[in-house]
Amino acid sequence: MSWIKTVPFDQASGKLRKLYERVTGPNNNVDNIMMAHSLRPHSMEGHMALYKNVLHHSANKVPKWFLEVLGVWVSSLNQCSYCVEHHFNGLQRLLKDPDRGHAIRAAIEAETLSTAPLDEAQIAAMTYARKLTESPAEMVKADVQALRDAGWDDGEILEINQVCAYFAYANRTVLGLGCSTEGDILGLSPNNSDDPEDWGHT
Repeated sequence: MSWIKTVPFDQASGKLRKLYERVTGPNNNVDNIMMAHSLRPHSMEGHMALYKNVLHHSANKVPKWFLEVLGVWVSSLNQCSYCVEHHFNGLQRLLKDPDRGHAIRAAIEAETLSTAPLDEAQIAAMTYARKLTESPAEMVKADVQALRDAGWDDGEILEINQVCAYFAYANRTVLGLGCSTEGDILGLSPNNSDDPEDWGHT
């Protein structure tokens, strides 16, 4: 499941056990990306708080399905198949349009955004995400202005930026520790967006 020691759910105790109970899916399943933190529960707590607030908070204005598209895109650019598979399944569940979802994924895999069934504002966000992922030191004020010109307001731009930044972190957690999807249930997420403290995966 990863290249470092992890503590399985049935052997966890203390703070780790309490955190596992907060992030479990069906049958006490804990995603391997979270289990990778098991030797340092405090870093799992930080990871989940960031993940929940960036992707699954009711105050976000950008549609959740499109935040997942950005996550799949950034993960694909970083060649993180773990996050691609998890978040593509989450995208499909939220979008409720399998054909469109597969068309978006095909455009992502081909790196031809112009063929994706997305509007101009969404394509602009994907363009921003690519540059931020591949050439972060080359970002300039005009990159943000391009998002404004496409119709995003500054709060939405912050959401787009934070999703890109979160996936840079998540991808490197997975790739650097060798997390696999073995045993994971793909596509689950903390769906109670109204309660930031509810981390349960369904």
